[in-house]
Order: sequence, then C-alpha cells, then structure tokens
Amino acid sequence: MEDKIVLQIDGQPHAVPAGCSVAAALAHAGLIATRRSVSGQPRAAFCGMGQCQECQVMIDGVANRLACMSPATAGMVIATT
Repeated sequence: MEDKIVLQIDGQPHAVPAGCSVAAALAHAGLIATRRSVSGQPRAAFCGMGQCQECQVMIDGVANRLACMSPATAGMVIATT
C-alpha cells in the first residue's frame, strides 16, 4: 500500500502519494490548469523539468513556484490561478 500525504489545493484537502511533485499532486487531484495566460488560456505543466515555466503556482504563500520542480509535502498549501 502506497503512503499518502494530505495537502491543500485551492482550499480543499487532497490525499496524494508521498514523494510526488506538486505537479503530480495537482494531477492526482484532477486539476489540469495551474494558471491562466494573459489572454485567459489555461496553462499547465508542459516540460516537467522547469524550463517552460507553465506550471507556476503559489505554494505556502510564495508566488511563482514551479509545480514540476517542487516536492509535495504534508500540510502544504497550494493555490492555482
């Protein structure tokens, strides 16, 4: 049985696999878009290695964190835009 951690995404608690990235946690929670472009288009993780900058989210009150490069931790508060 896989270990789980509980974190908060957009005000809702979610149990996700321990050791996953924030981008994977968002996917486990069923979220696709992490933010919107200036024209309103949904944006999400694309490259998975921090180069494209498309997966920016707010983590524990710090804006513009890359979801694909940030490990998910228990109690983390994630906000998408």
